[in-house]
Amino acid sequence: MAESVETAPAAAPDESTAQEQGPSAYVYGIVPADVQVSDDARGVGSPPAPVRLVPHGEIGALVSEIAIDRPLGTPDDLMAHQQLLDATAAEVPLLPLRFGAVMTSLEAVADELLAPHHDEFLAALDELEGRAEFVVKGRYDERTLLREVLSESPEAAQLRDEIKGKPEDATRNARIQLGELVSQAVSAKREADTENILDRLAPLSVLTVVRDPSHEEDAVHLALLVERDRQDDVREAVDEYSQQWEGRIGLRLLGPLAAYDFVLTAGQEGG
Repeated sequence: MAESVETAPAAAPDESTAQEQGPSAYVYGIVPADVQVSDDARGVGSPPAPVRLVPHGEIGALVSEIAIDRPLGTPDDLMAHQQLLDATAAEVPLLPLRFGAVMTSLEAVADELLAPHHDEFLAALDELEGRAEFVVKGRYDERTLLREVLSESPEAAQLRDEIKGKPEDATRNARIQLGELVSQAVSAKREADTENILDRLAPLSVLTVVRDPSHEEDAVHLALLVERDRQDDVREAVDEYSQQWEGRIGLRLLGPLAAYDFVLTAGQEGG
């Protein structure tokens, strides 16, 4: 499903071709056709371009016009893309497209994107009705983490004592060995802590995804697809763990967000 949503960024033509073709269509995501787009909704571009809906049947695409000879990828563009999708997903079902999806015209959006995949997109939107993505991120406190590892591993503690106060060159092998022990210990802790909080959050969620760590000190990185009427339950559960892990793991709950982690699996709950 999601693979067919993603369209490749258009290659920039020469100036004369761009003038003949006119502006292209930057596509943000797929929504139900009855979604009302605010007059002040803005997307990528400098100045930010107005966002409109291109409808087809029971679905539509959120788009804005963009000159394809203009480079994409500035921090402002990325932020505009993310903010528009997250704000939309907080209110209505949304299939988000990855940053940089450009089609040759508004007509191409309807004819080449929406029409061939109308039924697939509509079914996926139905699955996301009343649901949004939340992300739980947790990072270990570095000092607390090291104390835990050293207290639980006599071998690591011994290596730490051997290294202490000695030149790096003289203790290179010991430092490498200690680093490997710490890394293995952190991986084991991450797995245990993730399983711990997932046991609490999974019953409150429709679907869950364990994300890969984005930092060596990441403790938890989860994506949750949540019914909107259970958002408060999820926040309460994360608050409980924030208190339980205070001084050890700093937890954050992000959302509601566009359901990037679930556009492939929204129709496969029973699989």
